[in-house]
Amino acid sequence: MTMNGGRDGSGGTERLVVIGGDAAGMSAASQARRLKGAGELEIVAFERGHFTSFSACGIPYWVGGDVAERDQLIARTPEEHRARGIDLRLRTEVTGIDVAGQRVRARDVDSGAESWTSYDKLVIATGARPLRPDLPGADAPGVHGVQTLDDGQALLDTLTRTRGRRAVVVGAGYIGVEMAEALIHRGFEVTVVNRGKAPMSTLDPDMGLLVHRAMEGLGITMVNDAEVTKILTGEDGRARAVATEDAEYPADLVVLGIGVRPQTALAEAAGLPLGASGGLLTDLAMRVRGHENIWAGGDCVEVLNLVSGQEQYIPLGTHANKHGQVIGTNAGGGYATFPGVVGTAVSKVCDLEIARTGLREKDADRVGLRYETVTIESTSRAGYYPGASPMTVKMLAERRTGRLLGVQIVGREGAGKRVDIAAVALTAQLTVEQMTALDLGYAPPFSPVWDPVLVAARKAAAKVRAA
Repeated sequence: MTMNGGRDGSGGTERLVVIGGDAAGMSAASQARRLKGAGELEIVAFERGHFTSFSACGIPYWVGGDVAERDQLIARTPEEHRARGIDLRLRTEVTGIDVAGQRVRARDVDSGAESWTSYDKLVIATGARPLRPDLPGADAPGVHGVQTLDDGQALLDTLTRTRGRRAVVVGAGYIGVEMAEALIHRGFEVTVVNRGKAPMSTLDPDMGLLVHRAMEGLGITMVNDAEVTKILTGEDGRARAVATEDAEYPADLVVLGIGVRPQTALAEAAGLPLGASGGLLTDLAMRVRGHENIWAGGDCVEVLNLVSGQEQYIPLGTHANKHGQVIGTNAGGGYATFPGVVGTAVSKVCDLEIARTGLREKDADRVGLRYETVTIESTSRAGYYPGASPMTVKMLAERRTGRLLGVQIVGREGAGKRVDIAAVALTAQLTVEQMTALDLGYAPPFSPVWDPVLVAARKAAAKVRAA
């Protein structure tokens, strides 16, 4: 094992070490470089994969053919980062953090060579790890996860080689439903096996049922309340079916879309504080709690939910990029904070748009909030205008105060991004009564006179008053 010196910058140069080369890590490195030149701050970034600054969220759309080329998903190449004065080391995995000694141990993935690199400031942006069930056959050829560009390429290679056209997706969260769409676009017969009562557990079950019906209408076979017990393989060792306790579902291809967990084994081994979900705990400046010179961001941290007031694990690229900007500002000598989130997310399966923000019923129950719920049916445009499509909006409001607690939307074109109205209202802590007076844009091609979100707010305000 070799040593990479002490903090050996000359002339008082500090060294910032970044673990992880995707959204949070490289955003932090880039922002710190904008604030401090190479003579003031040396930046070393370690990334164990082949790519940096790529959109994992775009992988299903690349697999499905909506995005033509892999490189379209790359926001900034390694060469571009290096040209900005960042010492980026690809195919290098950090295997240990010595907090007391202010150094990290890194291993070259290809050669196995190890070395220590010291730091004055450290950024942990190790991301998330996909859940891979401990099932017989889970590692068989033909079984794919979808987390990195390498994963996406491996899946595309399998798609082109596979003669059969039957695919089984395990899991019905964001990854699962988006991969179901991608495979439909590729001409596969798709079955989704889901352990929950309805797809999209980020919604309440009644709204998830709308997604279920729409997916079946697209030709996708939905199997709910089903626990996968094993993946069966053929004589060639490749996956041939997914088995549950009650049935077998033939598969020429299996995609695992079960979800992710924070990748924090490295941080845990170093004694850094983790929350209930296993994510790193940070303060408003994204500093790891109790450590003045260590920051963390992206899918490896827990964040404050501004509605519930509790820490929560919400791995999204929007948060990761904001975390990186805050961390880079602070590591570069400025000051910035990340106040928290309201839990906004949007997705689609074919032409069905799915959106949510704030709390679900079970979230409100868990934190002891009393609430009223309303569900309304409306349209994306004025009912008489061509192309108007139905949309369902569910809204939760606190019973005593009328404070907005959450909104879920399922509909066709124009439905999904309406959730942003509710996200702003949640951040501003508006009541549903106050929401009814929001001055939103109106014209028949864009909405009814009363926007569907405001219709729900009116109904919720009336229910709060009655309660």
